[in-house]
Amino acid sequence: MQQKSLYGGVLLKAKEILDFISKCETSPTLKEISNHVSITKPTVLKILTTLEYCDFIRCVGNPKQYYLGLTFLTYAQKAKTSFNLDRIAMPFINNLRDKTTEAVNLGILENNSIALLDRAQSTNTIRLDLQLGGHMSMYSSAMGKAILACFPREKIEDYLDRTALIKLTEKTITNRDDILNELVKTKKRGYSLDIGENQDGICCIGFTIKKNSDVLGAYSISAPIYRVNDSKLNLWIKEGLDTQRKIEAAV
Repeated sequence: MQQKSLYGGVLLKAKEILDFISKCETSPTLKEISNHVSITKPTVLKILTTLEYCDFIRCVGNPKQYYLGLTFLTYAQKAKTSFNLDRIAMPFINNLRDKTTEAVNLGILENNSIALLDRAQSTNTIRLDLQLGGHMSMYSSAMGKAILACFPREKIEDYLDRTALIKLTEKTITNRDDILNELVKTKKRGYSLDIGENQDGICCIGFTIKKNSDVLGAYSISAPIYRVNDSKLNLWIKEGLDTQRKIEAAV
């Protein structure tokens, strides 16, 4: 295949600089950047100045150290929300539903809550149907707890500071320390549990969908508690984790 002719060599140079900054464990100086990219030091400085003007980077200190700018957070959030996760994930989620016979819900993080993006309905006669586009609290739902467990401690604390922890059922965990302990357990075992915490009589197991270290969304197996036993729970966890591996390999 003939290689495409690219326009705008300075963009490629800027990308090389940004890639280097993003991979550094500590924020690099001009000298460190110019020593590690295939660009002359004067050109590196000109590009850095332009990137700083555009808020793509920021520099602090003496000597100056360069950081990625907050503009990339806006771009990242837009990329996540426009990413067609359901198109990729739903074939795997439908297969998980077939193996468990229970409902499997797909959700994304939206305004500090979980928005239901899509679902595979249970094949059982008695089933729970959630409203697409509806929202669930992160601290009480399986998908929400799975995503929260991926956050750094400071971000979890910030979420708890700004969220009213309301008891949705008798089993909803609203004590801050208990929530933090539950998230530690969730992170360690690789899945979350909601045993009647978000809705009375409903058991959910939650799993995240990640690309590298970015959380793209989550899904949960949901069933009435009376249909759940240890044997089924262990099977659903096994199949849920297997589905997670397959989705993450496809995104």
